[in-house]
Amino acid sequence: MAYTVGQVAKVARVTVRTLHHYDEIKLLSPSGRTAAGYRRYDDADLERLQHIRFYRELGFPLEEIAAILDDPTADPAAHLRRQHDLLTGRIGKLQEMVAAIEIAMEARRMELNLTPEERFEVFGDVDPDEHAEEARERWGDTEAYRVSTRRAAGYSKEDWLRHKAEQDDWNRRIVAALTSGRPADSAEAKALAEEHRQLIVRWFYDCSYEVHTGLADMYLADPRFTAYYETIAPGLAEYLAEAIHANAISRA
Repeated sequence: MAYTVGQVAKVARVTVRTLHHYDEIKLLSPSGRTAAGYRRYDDADLERLQHIRFYRELGFPLEEIAAILDDPTADPAAHLRRQHDLLTGRIGKLQEMVAAIEIAMEARRMELNLTPEERFEVFGDVDPDEHAEEARERWGDTEAYRVSTRRAAGYSKEDWLRHKAEQDDWNRRIVAALTSGRPADSAEAKALAEEHRQLIVRWFYDCSYEVHTGLADMYLADPRFTAYYETIAPGLAEYLAEAIHANAISRA
């Protein structure tokens, strides 16, 4: 069987732009082309794309996925065993996250005060101070870090809930843009990227376009940030990073 790029995008639930990008970086190149030069994917290509999607869902950067899949010592069964083990671990963490969310929902319904630890449990099995020292080392000398720390320290439970509601609403709308197939450099995606920047400005610190594009690069370079966005929607980390860069370029 041979499949067009549009058919593959639809069945795999990725954008055509993503498939083009995978081809450009040699992560997934179609096995054939028509006489007119159009891409044609076969079943082996779809199997490789399935592995890519699994690893992306687990937060692996594209460069590492390419190295894993191109390892001549690994076989398809080994990939499946590894993905099974990783996904089993992810399921356990997601189950803990669901339990934490249910606790937070019940606390809100009963108007109970949540401790800082309980508040951060909404985001999974995360110690709120786990990366504090690293953050201080990386950004402690910056004005943005000082302003963000000072402002966050003064937020009440209601402030955090309002911030989460705004963030959830933005998440919903950018996922809709991603899944609808709108390009990352479309007007809608760039507007969402600008709104992302403004959320940071409103809640934490003055985020210039230079700082914003630096954050976008970090979302892809740091597996923890990539995993956060990939948990929201597969492909979102890359999509958001592209949209942020496109927005910054259009406003230069």
